[in-house]
Amino acid sequence: MIRHLFHKFGRFGRDDKGTAAVEFAMTVPLLLTIFMASFESGFLMVRSIMLEQSVDMTMRELRLGHYPIPTAALLKTNICERSVILKDCEDNIVIEMTRINTASWSLPTNRMACVDREEDIVPVTQLQIGQQNDVMLVRVCVVQDAMFPTSGIGLGLPKDAQGGYGLVSVTAFVTEPS
Repeated sequence: MIRHLFHKFGRFGRDDKGTAAVEFAMTVPLLLTIFMASFESGFLMVRSIMLEQSVDMTMRELRLGHYPIPTAALLKTNICERSVILKDCEDNIVIEMTRINTASWSLPTNRMACVDREEDIVPVTQLQIGQQNDVMLVRVCVVQDAMFPTSGIGLGLPKDAQGGYGLVSVTAFVTEPS
């Protein structure tokens, strides 16, 4: 009886039927994880580039004086219209514009505050409109959701309680003389 059992197990161990299915089942999760990580990092880069470009275009319009009375709402609207790929941009964007003292060249040392979607709090930021020849530092933060938050780059991103990460864009310009 035991000999018969060993014989069956031996035959079972030498049988190579289904080995491709086992290899496939072992490699597919790895390949899917690599695909999701690649897709997430690519989408993160596209979002970041779109934000950078829209902030640069909006700040160019601002420094050239194309906005009669620049307000935070107007700048948010223009940035969000230009960066079409950002989801719920106007609800999740914060703009901070600070005049830089050219005597000391002291830059803000605090971290850029983003929208807290859990508490529905928009951080208080300043929007100083510079005068002629003022150096202005502009920081913009938009909170976006990761597509695959539990794998790849989405797993390593610092996220808020709802799974969103902050995209930050920083630029500086000199206000043109009129």
